[in-house]
Amino acid sequence: MANKKVSKDELLINIIKGIEEVKGNDIDILDLRDIENTVCDYFIICNGTSNTQVNAIVNSVQKTVSKELKDKPWHVEGADNAEWVLMDYVDIVVHVFQKHVREFYNIEGLWGDAKITTIPNKI
Repeated sequence: MANKKVSKDELLINIIKGIEEVKGNDIDILDLRDIENTVCDYFIICNGTSNTQVNAIVNSVQKTVSKELKDKPWHVEGADNAEWVLMDYVDIVVHVFQKHVREFYNIEGLWGDAKITTIPNKI
């Protein structure tokens, strides 16, 4: 296998897996590829119920992606107060919110032209 670059599909799958492992809710994938001048190809947005759960989601995503794909985020910010943590995997940016903060910023509304895929919550 000559090309060791992580595929976007593999990265998407493992990010979702990391979110679901700690019961992250309301997962949306925003496909930004058909929108001009975007900073990445996908946003993955989800929320937790507390700053503890937000941090657990972030840690789970990092652990899952690192273990499965030997990849790590280029940049993480917001982990100090854990109301909105952004994880930048270059082509994919993950937004982990507390529910009230997600509702306030309404990223999905700001990116209304994106194709949105909603992953059903696991009960």
